Amino acid sequence: MANRNCIWPLLILWATPSLLSRAPQPSEYDYVSFQPEMGRQYQSGRFYSRPAQCVEIPQDLALCHGVGYNKMVLPNLLDHETMVEVKYQASSWVPLLSKNCHPGTQVFLCSLFAPVCLDRPIYPCRWLCESVRDACEPVMQYFGFPWPDMLRCDQYPREDVCIAVTSPNATQAPRPRRTEVCPQCDIEMKAESMYEHMCASEFVLKISIREVKKESGDKKLILKKKKALKRGHIQKKDWSDLVLYLKNGANCPCHQLDQLSGQFLVLGRKVKSQHLLTAIHKWDKKNREFNRFMRKVKKIKCPKPHSVF
Repeated sequence: MANRNCIWPLLILWATPSLLSRAPQPSEYDYVSFQPEMGRQYQSGRFYSRPAQCVEIPQDLALCHGVGYNKMVLPNLLDHETMVEVKYQASSWVPLLSKNCHPGTQVFLCSLFAPVCLDRPIYPCRWLCESVRDACEPVMQYFGFPWPDMLRCDQYPREDVCIAVTSPNATQAPRPRRTEVCPQCDIEMKAESMYEHMCASEFVLKISIREVKKESGDKKLILKKKKALKRGHIQKKDWSDLVLYLKNGANCPCHQLDQLSGQFLVLGRKVKSQHLLTAIHKWDKKNREFNRFMRKVKKIKCPKPHSVF
């Protein structure tokens, strides 16, 4: 029997795949008109500098646009008070959606980043968090990301009213997705997703590769040439002898590296002392999506951390 404590009238929209692709009608939701006197204390007694509001989910909030409802609460359930901050923080999670590590990943993340408008905050069910974490953390580790403390599953309700996709008794949590290709290399060349991934990356480089070695379970890329489109936190002392790593990539194929001739677009981040790749693409000027991406990079600037806070 389904868990009666989960908010099923709301989540039928999420539980039914055919409804995910359509925009909900305004009558499907009872949006809350928040008042300033109560809005400042919307979440668990915490106070915010701005009153809670029910606002449209913007199209450029790529993580949650099209999730199945079109309005969200600000501040959200991760203490982000402005839409600029929500967009910046949410962009880091966009690449994970393309990995399809769990069918409930978007619902779980958007219940926190872009909570649906109700008269009280509704958190995701603990078992949904645990299921998404167990399926997606192995994939995240390829990118040098641990499961973050801010999404610690024991903080979410086990029996209270909560957000779910299906009954926890109906299906077993999916096993971590096994892939024949290194996840960093298994990325479709689409301009919009490449741009979102670029904005979520610490560095973006145009490189040519001298050699690829295996080291401690990783692939190690020795570079011939490099040019920074976005240098991020790469320090001067590291730049001249920069080495890039495919985390946990020693024994999975990366077809982009079958032929080292030509140039590559690489995106990544620094974790401890390593500069890790989170995506690698052939530098292909004949590809329409690649050219669309490059035009977008030249015209539109990503939000900067200092403009968020």
